[in-house]
Amino acid sequence: MCCHDMSRRTFLGTAAIGAGMGLSSAVWAQTADMPDWPADMWDAARPYKKPTQTLRIQAVLMYRVPVPRERTSWKSWGDVQTHEAADEEAKRIAEELTQIAAQAAFPMEVLPVHKVLTPEEARTDHEPRADVTIVYPATGGGDTLRACLPEKGGLVFVRHRSGSVYYWYEALSVKYLRPSGTAESPDGEGLPISADDVVVDDLDDLAWRLHALAAVKNTVGTRIVAVGGPWGKYAPEAPQVAKDRYGLEIIDVSYQSIEPRIKALLNNAQCMKLAERWTDACLKLPGTTLATEREYVVNAFMLYGLFKDLMRENDATTFTIKDCMATIMPMSNTTACLTLGLLNDEGLLAFCESDFVIIPAGILLHHVAGKPVFLHNSTFPHKGIVTCAHCSSPRRFNGDRYEPTLITTHYESEFGAAPKVDVPPGQDVTFIDPEYATGRWVGMRGVVVDNPNLAICRSQQDVRIRGDWRKLLNEVRDSHWVMVYGDYLKEAGYAARRMGITWDSLEMET
Repeated sequence: MCCHDMSRRTFLGTAAIGAGMGLSSAVWAQTADMPDWPADMWDAARPYKKPTQTLRIQAVLMYRVPVPRERTSWKSWGDVQTHEAADEEAKRIAEELTQIAAQAAFPMEVLPVHKVLTPEEARTDHEPRADVTIVYPATGGGDTLRACLPEKGGLVFVRHRSGSVYYWYEALSVKYLRPSGTAESPDGEGLPISADDVVVDDLDDLAWRLHALAAVKNTVGTRIVAVGGPWGKYAPEAPQVAKDRYGLEIIDVSYQSIEPRIKALLNNAQCMKLAERWTDACLKLPGTTLATEREYVVNAFMLYGLFKDLMRENDATTFTIKDCMATIMPMSNTTACLTLGLLNDEGLLAFCESDFVIIPAGILLHHVAGKPVFLHNSTFPHKGIVTCAHCSSPRRFNGDRYEPTLITTHYESEFGAAPKVDVPPGQDVTFIDPEYATGRWVGMRGVVVDNPNLAICRSQQDVRIRGDWRKLLNEVRDSHWVMVYGDYLKEAGYAARRMGITWDSLEMET
């Protein structure tokens, strides 16, 4: 270790006291624990880290056993009219969900299927550990269906041709369901679900909804370190909205508290030797070209170690930094641009500018796609083209391959280390464009057509928007967007709506 052992609480307290008293880096290094960075803390070959929270699924099979009566109607539509048929149906449900769990890109736990005959049984059978309740209403009444769904809502799966036909394949209607994309029914009654939450037969349709709900679970309550504090571009209320609407826990870390740590790290031979070693390995990655001072890259790796320490100390998986185009530069003798990309490339989340208008959308899109997201400036759309540009960008956009990258300076300062990442033309991408902090997001897809070299932020792509791009002319607000590789429009839209977001798409979500 660089220094002696010290508890986390003592370490944090000492650092805070040191910052408050204005201690020099030398004194700070003697009174606080220096990090023990493992040699492989940065490793370009390490697999991309996917979200790890387990989504717990509770299936509820709803049915009724009718009593035959002569010369009158005594049963509803549907094959599940006996206990024996219900047992077979419960077995089929368990097998299908197990199959989905085995193929899912996220951890999923399937709880034993509950069989429910009455509203009373439904109310007592809810599994409190479940994140998602899926009701299979084979037969039975509306009161039972209502009792099967928790207040937070769930999913409904009905059968037409995937096995035993269900009565509720016919009976579901606007009498029970909220209109698609709305938070509640017009009369305030009905079920706590919309038509978006109903699946007929198709296990793939069920699987992608579960995927989206797993992203919601991983997004809500995210702990995020905000160096220099939070703000919102054109929306000063954005940090508070992020806390209230998405449950984000924002840990405000002052520049005053980290400045002595940066100075101490720059003077620590062991830590800087590791930063040198990581720089060597980074510059040897295929497709990497250096066009700035090597020292700036080394110092970017020093910041990488510090930012990971800050996240670990605060039990956070997400990081952002304000005033990254000024305040951090004289402290670290580099920029944070490359550092943020390094964190994103290993599966953490790191955003520049501390803009809590875009950060919630970035967190959600990351968890939907399971890939790094690119926070960038938007531009005025013309002839279907927009340009996405920022000086901080991931390289490992698909979660595996490192894209060709020129490591150059930050554009506005001509200083430090920033990546110019080239995205393959023809690459499909998905965007989210929040309308400030109003709770309305615009979703769209596009295809990359070029990686220009304009006098703008370093990583830049011209993208052709799919769908009615002219609608974007009414969405121009000089704001930040987030972009991710692939087509995740339907998953992102469904997840956003389940979080209470008003979602507008430029095209049909197939």
